[in-house]
Amino acid sequence: MRLKIRCDGECEKICKIFWEVNKALFASMAAEAKTETAAPAAAAGLGLASGEQPPQQQQQPKKKTVVVVAVDDSDHSYYALEWTVRHVTGAGGMAGGAADLVIVHAKPSPSSVVSFGGPGAGEAIRYVDADLRKMAEAVVDRARRVCVANSVHALIEVVEGEPRAVLCGAAEKHRADLLVVGSHGYGAIKRALLGSVSDYCAHHAHCSVMIVKQPKSSK
Repeated sequence: MRLKIRCDGECEKICKIFWEVNKALFASMAAEAKTETAAPAAAAGLGLASGEQPPQQQQQPKKKTVVVVAVDDSDHSYYALEWTVRHVTGAGGMAGGAADLVIVHAKPSPSSVVSFGGPGAGEAIRYVDADLRKMAEAVVDRARRVCVANSVHALIEVVEGEPRAVLCGAAEKHRADLLVVGSHGYGAIKRALLGSVSDYCAHHAHCSVMIVKQPKSSK
């Protein structure tokens, strides 16, 4: 049995509105049903029980703090190293043992020490280079003993070159968060004549710079 219904213009408008509302409602119900069906399947794929929430995405490990410390054959530099190990990178330090320590010694080049040329200059440079290597070995050995005494692991590097450029280069190479240098306590005149490595690093290093000054009573 077929029914034919005739609608005038107003009735036709009402029917169209009714159809559009119902079509939107059916679409919403279909979407909800699809979501409810997909959720148990996803939970099953993750090995989760029904109603159990999936775990949060694993966070990336946090980048460790990198600290670069300058050392030479002076007591000032070793005081700075010991201070850093105890107060920053050590287990009881500010980083709580979660920092990477890099120790850098800038070994002078023989040519920067031997300033004369002519006969005998080559032999003199060889002797000077041998002495500088021995000095570098002594510096590294002392730095290593400081680390061992404080149960701290460190990467120790010897780089030939002018200390200012070597230290700023090391800070950039290792993407350091902090560069630590000792203060030699130069006066204004001596600092102007010889230059201050710590002042240079403070103005040119691409990271924070800490200048550790040795107390007079500790000298």
